[in-house]
Amino acid sequence: MDLWIPITISAAFFQNLRSALQKHLKSKLSTGGASYVRFFYAWPFALFYCWALTEFWHYSYPSFNILFLTYCLLGGVSQIIFTFLLVHLFSFRNFAVGTTYTKTEVVQVAIFGFVLLGDEVSVAALFAIALSLCGVVALSIAQGTVTFRNLLSSLGEKTTLIGLLSGAFLGLSVVFFRAGALSLDEGDFVIRAAFTLAVSLVIQTIIMGFYLRIREPGEITSVIRNWPSSLAVGVAAVLASICWFTAFTMQNAAYVRALGQIELVFTFIASVMFFRERSTPLEIGGILLIIAAILILLRAG
Repeated sequence: MDLWIPITISAAFFQNLRSALQKHLKSKLSTGGASYVRFFYAWPFALFYCWALTEFWHYSYPSFNILFLTYCLLGGVSQIIFTFLLVHLFSFRNFAVGTTYTKTEVVQVAIFGFVLLGDEVSVAALFAIALSLCGVVALSIAQGTVTFRNLLSSLGEKTTLIGLLSGAFLGLSVVFFRAGALSLDEGDFVIRAAFTLAVSLVIQTIIMGFYLRIREPGEITSVIRNWPSSLAVGVAAVLASICWFTAFTMQNAAYVRALGQIELVFTFIASVMFFRERSTPLEIGGILLIIAAILILLRAG
């Protein structure tokens, strides 16, 4: 098994955990504050991870270059814009349609990766990506959030455009982060991924910190005051990011994000086995499509 596969699966697991922990902060912090904790409490651990790699595993820090810093800045800003667009979607009555269209991110990663980095995707992998997208849409319809008719009839609506744009910025952030790691001239993929993550998190913490200081005075104080639960989010976030960045550095980002859809399989299994929730045939069909897509992708990758 290629190393990027278990690393990506671990990334999906920790991301699921981070999302679950982050939901508990909504009653204590604003949306901006709850989003900020994933950066504010993660960057010290990212720096410590870099230090540990050099201190105990004898990696050497890669050299800075302008192109690297530019990619980190673009990736960090793109991810922040994605977050705010996604939050903005929730203010619309038919936000579920828009959030479904954000799932096109995997397809957009493949496009951006090819345009910006020349990352080619095999025919089998393209089929797997399309299959996983169909599975995600089927899950959305099965859960009653949208209907197929809604998706078609709302193609020109504002929520759809915001959803597609949100997915585009998420896709861009992934490709920019991969580009940043690949732009470093020396070092093993482990230290290049770690270094890119640490620099990107510091940039994001500063940018969002300025935003909250101006737009939501006092929210940073609330983030610090609620440090026990926020710290847990930060730890889960940095573990997920370490795995994502390492996988992006090793493999085509489109393959990584497509395999990352396994997060939905984890959620489905948990709902059935632990919460005893009943599943509809369409929901089971959506999960089977995602599993089939993952198996095809593993063969193609």
